[in-house]
Amino acid sequence: MEAKQWAVQIYLAEDGDDTHARAVLTTRDGQERVAGTGHARRNPSDPSVPEIGDELAASRALADLADKLAVITRRDITEVADAAVPARSW
Repeated sequence: MEAKQWAVQIYLAEDGDDTHARAVLTTRDGQERVAGTGHARRNPSDPSVPEIGDELAASRALADLADKLAVITRRDITEVADAAVPARSW
């Protein structure tokens, strides 16, 4: 069995109390397939723990990426299924 590897990179950017994340899925041939985004905002009254904002923004970006990948998969399945069904001749 051939093992395949896809890479997901998460890019984080902080701007004051806001953390933005972008999760990018890249296939083994190097083509970017889909990207998800996420955002987290620290309540100014909360103690400053940057890792929490990073984790929350990253998890939201990964969830967005997963949702987008599921949509692409459903579309691909529909296209394959439609192509496999022969047209009826009445």
